[in-house]
Amino acid sequence: MPSSIPSGSLGAGGPRSGPPAAEGPDGGRVSFGARLAAAMEARGALCVGIDPHPGLLAAWGLADDVQGLRTFSQTVLEAVAALAAAIKPQVALYERHGSAGLAVLEELLAASAQAEVLTIADAKRGDIGSTMAGYADAWLREGSALAADSVTLSPYLGFESLRPALDLAAANGRGVFVLALTSNPEGASVQHVGGSESVAKRIVQAAAQENQRYAAAALGSVGLVVGATVGNALRELDIDLAAVNGPILAPGLGAQGATGADMRATFGSAYPAVLGTSSRGILAAGPDIAALRAATVETLASLK
Repeated sequence: MPSSIPSGSLGAGGPRSGPPAAEGPDGGRVSFGARLAAAMEARGALCVGIDPHPGLLAAWGLADDVQGLRTFSQTVLEAVAALAAAIKPQVALYERHGSAGLAVLEELLAASAQAEVLTIADAKRGDIGSTMAGYADAWLREGSALAADSVTLSPYLGFESLRPALDLAAANGRGVFVLALTSNPEGASVQHVGGSESVAKRIVQAAAQENQRYAAAALGSVGLVVGATVGNALRELDIDLAAVNGPILAPGLGAQGATGADMRATFGSAYPAVLGTSSRGILAAGPDIAALRAATVETLASLK
């Protein structure tokens, strides 16, 4: 049985000590991009998604309740914390359990900070004005119970609508991953519009512009979400990810069909900045911790 996640360890996910690869624009903090680059160099370019789907909880012999959620979360963290550059809890699958589920997420973020593994809250938040500022405050403010090292954002109310999160992340040494080019079939109906001047391309260009404030860092702290299974879309839309100077979060590795070789072909010169994400491909090996670790090691090897 895995060790307990410490209940009540709030204010999690804040900037932690690490190689001083770069300073943030607030004049002292090591930026998220610099910390992520160091973690990828030390451990490999793998993010493990923590996705407690009801079916997966059942496959692990766990009840679809808060205790099952807690056991699942702490088991995955114990298995992969020393191996993965980051973990990515799927926020919706904690929200579905109400306030008690969010409390488990807070515990997971706190325990991840103690284990010195970076966190990406997969919340896909996006709104305008004071509402966007509220989301930023929840996920990126120093001392917030839900604060993660980074959060995923949706820019489809306009990239500049994300300004509160972009600025708060920069001020607190945290990061964001902005949805740019996803591999779900519906995504193309919005993201591909405009052809060589597509919506996706404009989001990529906006992220590159934003990362100019991190020019001294190994990676900027404004990352993008680009599906590992987008195939030729980057070339067809004339998108240059290498110019972003930020991390590329690439879900779809493993169970969704992408291999390390596929990703090298898809991302080309941008591949050194790609953080491959596997969820079901690794989680299916649970609940045995040794099996989860073996699946993680195998996935890491495929990315080299």
